Amino acid sequence: MSTNKKITRVGGESATTPEPLAGRTFVASEESKAKAKQWRLFAVLAWVVAIGIELYLIFGVLLKPPVNMTFLIIGIVVNLIPAILGSWLWKKANRLDPASEKDKTRFFLQNQLGAIMGVLAFLPLVILIFTNKDLSGKQKGIVGAIAVVAMLLAGIAGVDFNPPSVEEYTDQINQVEQLNDGKNEVFWTKSGTKYHLYSDCYHINTDKTDEIMQGSVEQARELKKITELCKTCEERRLKEKDMTTEEALPVETPEVTEEASQEVAPE
Repeated sequence: MSTNKKITRVGGESATTPEPLAGRTFVASEESKAKAKQWRLFAVLAWVVAIGIELYLIFGVLLKPPVNMTFLIIGIVVNLIPAILGSWLWKKANRLDPASEKDKTRFFLQNQLGAIMGVLAFLPLVILIFTNKDLSGKQKGIVGAIAVVAMLLAGIAGVDFNPPSVEEYTDQINQVEQLNDGKNEVFWTKSGTKYHLYSDCYHINTDKTDEIMQGSVEQARELKKITELCKTCEERRLKEKDMTTEEALPVETPEVTEEASQEVAPE
């Protein structure tokens, strides 16, 4: 079967499909690492701005009576922008260059740093608001509540509830290659939530679909945050290959060694 939908290869018509992992551990490409480094730099800069605004609100407004309540509240709300932006950029970088679950400490810090920085961008200010002697109880209640809500929003926005990992990426790619005769190639749509092994899968061949994207598992995740294989495509391929679900399971992820971490993934 074939599709009459427009198929666009991500990266252009000349783009090549990455070579199979062949049981190796996933390693981000040099291009992905460079992009991740750039996003992390922007994230750090955003957090620096957030901390800078917080320090100004503390020393330039809160500790200089009489406290300008209006300016303080506006400053707290404005500070949410760089705090949340930094977390968004950091999580975007992690999806390009994930950490390994083998190192529990690094895995936690790398994936939840946004939540930590989001809280730090407001916590000292919150403490000083409730301990400030120049504010009345009513003022503390109003501005304190706003600051606490802002801190919670920044913290929650920074939490990665589904953090990516080297092991997860390896398993996903191996699964597709196992089913796809060694090829790391999938299809997805701009509004889709799953990637597919067939361009003519009925889930993406609908009246609402004008264009189907073609690329690697990494590209589907990077561009659309799609992390799940279509079950219909999986069952169809298993039937074609006369395989059981167990036989199609990804090979066990190898241990992440220092040598593997230096390996450059094929582009």
